[in-house]
Amino acid sequence: MKKRGRRFSLALLTFLILVSILPGAALAGGEGIELTPEESAYMAAHPTLRVGYVQDRIPVSFMDGNGELAGISRYIFDRIEELSGLNFEYVPLRMGEVTYDYLMGEKFDLVTSVEYNRENLGARGIHMTSPYLVSRKVVVAREGTDFDVNANLTVALSTGSQTVKKVLNRIFPNFIIEDYDSIPECFSAVAEGKSDLLIQNQYVAEYWISKPVFERVGVVPVMGLDDELCFSAVVDFTGEGTPTEEEGDILVSILNKAIARLTDDEVSTFTIQAVMENQYNYTLGDFAYRYRYAVGVFIMAVVIISALLVLLWRQRVRSIAARADAKAKGQFLSAMSHEIRTPLNGLIGLNYLMGQKLDDKRELSEYLSKSTSTAKYLLTLVNDILDMSKIQDERMEILREPMDLGHSVGTVASILRSAMGEKGIDFSTDIDLPHPYILCDEVRVEQVLMNLLDNTRKFTPEGGRVTLTARQREQGDRVVNTITVRDTGRGMGEEFQKHVFDSFARELDSDTVSKGNQGTGLGLPISRSLARLMGGDLTFESRKGEGSTFHFTFPADITEAPEIQPEPPQSTGRPRVLVAEDNELNAEIMLELLEGEGFEADLAQDGEEALRLFSASPEGHYGVILMDILMPVMDGFEATRAIRALPRPDAGSVRIIACTANSFTQDRDKALEAGMDDFIAKPVDIGKLMKMLSE
Repeated sequence: MKKRGRRFSLALLTFLILVSILPGAALAGGEGIELTPEESAYMAAHPTLRVGYVQDRIPVSFMDGNGELAGISRYIFDRIEELSGLNFEYVPLRMGEVTYDYLMGEKFDLVTSVEYNRENLGARGIHMTSPYLVSRKVVVAREGTDFDVNANLTVALSTGSQTVKKVLNRIFPNFIIEDYDSIPECFSAVAEGKSDLLIQNQYVAEYWISKPVFERVGVVPVMGLDDELCFSAVVDFTGEGTPTEEEGDILVSILNKAIARLTDDEVSTFTIQAVMENQYNYTLGDFAYRYRYAVGVFIMAVVIISALLVLLWRQRVRSIAARADAKAKGQFLSAMSHEIRTPLNGLIGLNYLMGQKLDDKRELSEYLSKSTSTAKYLLTLVNDILDMSKIQDERMEILREPMDLGHSVGTVASILRSAMGEKGIDFSTDIDLPHPYILCDEVRVEQVLMNLLDNTRKFTPEGGRVTLTARQREQGDRVVNTITVRDTGRGMGEEFQKHVFDSFARELDSDTVSKGNQGTGLGLPISRSLARLMGGDLTFESRKGEGSTFHFTFPADITEAPEIQPEPPQSTGRPRVLVAEDNELNAEIMLELLEGEGFEADLAQDGEEALRLFSASPEGHYGVILMDILMPVMDGFEATRAIRALPRPDAGSVRIIACTANSFTQDRDKALEAGMDDFIAKPVDIGKLMKMLSE
């Protein structure tokens, strides 16, 4: 509502003119209220009055969404402004702020909704007006609560006013007052049984009882509890400050004249209008509470149906996955059967031919070469299967050891160069590595490169071209290595490119099968898994009939080039070897190999016999023990520990090398923990074994 404040000087001038023209006559306020000269002077000196109100008493007085005073009180105050000519500025008050010291300190002129009772009338520092709203107080309690004025009932109270507490203690001396921060909290306390009851204005109580969560709270009929609300002027009762008690009396006089002009019909209209406009609005939470049982049943039904759908979906996914897994396993077994049977058939045939050509050294040598190549392919196949198993079981470990990346790339390229040349493929390399010495897993890097280059060899026709490039990009103390293998081979179809890294996936067509290039479908999946374990990736581009390009990228820390160590002097003698091996054929082959290389060797058919032979031998008789792991009577671990525990000087110095088909990292670690010095996996790399023995 538009404010009609007057400046003090203009009001004072008007007052003097009226006094001079109409000496002794009464002065008029708003809408004809007669004011005394003192009242007019007060209004001129106070163009706007600062009014404090309790902000949570819906619908009596509260702060609306715009931060303005609203409710029954606002309609009445606006009418009082029209009748009196006063101008109000409304300021909300919180619990604990309705105190004399706070009101004086914040320079409030008036407080609204003050109860008209003898405690307030007798209080110092406040001057009461006549009531502007007369209604009833009601007692609110849970269903079944007996209102006994002599009982020690607890009463929830939110105003924090000491005067209200005095009134309640006077009327109900046995009641215990409990303070809460707001009216809703008082209702919650009663609804939850924390307090027995609350006493509140009838309009406020009717508003909050409409909230579904308070459905078990009701009004208890009690006679004689009136709720008369009035203004209270705040004055300095010490007589030393402002406003003075005389000024308070003048303000109360003006307000009482305006209140006296309020008709019962006006107040009733304001009350009905405010109650209708401010009925309790149901929220989603109220709806859920009121219909909580139905909502609960609905939610339970939704949960059960959702759970069933999830179970059905999971079952379907498992079924699909099982079918896909069965299909993949079937394809894998079919591929493995073909891949294993083909070289085995070759080995059997080569063995037969060698038996027929024992006197023809040239053909025998050729058959032996082919037999060795076929056996190596079988070994590669087994290693691929083991690698895939370790990757899927998350048992694959990537080492961080010093390596020369340039040397590794060059070594792999040189191994494949002759095979490329035999097929008529133009193979070139472009290696530019400013920081070749890095910390990485040399074996796994070479494995990925070998897979990529061998694939290009398989699928690039005669006259084609293969290019290998190696580059580095600095990244702080690290480098990002990118090795690219590009070929002009047959490329891959768009559909197969979606599955190129799936385990056992192969693009089979007549050209591929006829040339024996189908492979096992494990090389690329293993290679990408290794690249990602290194923190990098393996990506590609390919077009059918135009070739493919693979990018092997991985980060690594830079390290220093190793110091060149002088070659140790070669031993002139060969150590005597004790071979602990329970497989008769393997033992016979190993003894033949050693004797063929000039070593003297003895055989122990289990760990216990190895321990006995070593214990019975003179000190220093055996320089090396080749120890199998899985043996009857006593295994290789037990035998090693027993030998190391013997009370003789060479028990700790004899070189014990694990020679076993168990090739996993944990097997190597377990062998070293048992006291072995080194580890070589079966099938034995003869060159590697001879190097170990020569050391």
